[in-house]
Amino acid sequence: MGELKLNGKSVLITGADSGIGKAVALLFAKHGANIAIIYHSNKEDAEQTQSEIESLGRKSVIFRGDINDYEFCEEVTEKVVAEFGGIDVLINNAGVQFPAKSIEDLKEENIRKTFDSNIVGMILLTKVVFPYLKEGNSVINTTSAAAYQGHPELLDYSATKGAIVSFTRSLALQAKPKGIRINAVAPGPVATPLTEKTFGEEEEDTSKPPFERNASPEEIATSFLFLASDDASQITGQVIHPNGGLIVNG
Repeated sequence: MGELKLNGKSVLITGADSGIGKAVALLFAKHGANIAIIYHSNKEDAEQTQSEIESLGRKSVIFRGDINDYEFCEEVTEKVVAEFGGIDVLINNAGVQFPAKSIEDLKEENIRKTFDSNIVGMILLTKVVFPYLKEGNSVINTTSAAAYQGHPELLDYSATKGAIVSFTRSLALQAKPKGIRINAVAPGPVATPLTEKTFGEEEEDTSKPPFERNASPEEIATSFLFLASDDASQITGQVIHPNGGLIVNG
């Protein structure tokens, strides 16, 4: 397939049992990376992703757990470093969403779960992994077009995605002297198991992208590959917008 952009690299990805995370894991494996996966509950899908990675001739390890558990983050990070010899790229992709048509319908339990899954756990895992990152390594966070446009049924989810943008920009400033790049990807509507479960086969977005269709996870994965590779050596603190042509400010 030509040049291997991540040959010999070690990558840790959260939420890679399906959707965008799985597409990123497989694309990275095709480009020579060994892949560690953290998943929350779907063991069958995680094992299937692991099998597909190994069929490409790469190493893969999977871990079931909650990134809000600090000790779990430490344990996984140590095991990945022991297995792969280090971590070169961290992909913070895990997330949840619970739609509600009115703020009055939001459940406190779901609000707290959304923030814990989407931003608190992301910060905890990044904190643990960060000491292992070296010059030229990178962190890539999954945010969303909802961080910029909002979403009438995803108030708390949109808020967490905005927080991810700010976290990305702030950590990039802190990491710049160390030569570690921190970026994010903000997809528009994507056909994933999460959006299908939440909204049905087609997400009901208030602003349909000009391409008039949802993206596939594979179309989003290439943005992550670009940011993880040396092609993006001058890019940090930025957000890539593979959103089908939605105009966003920021």
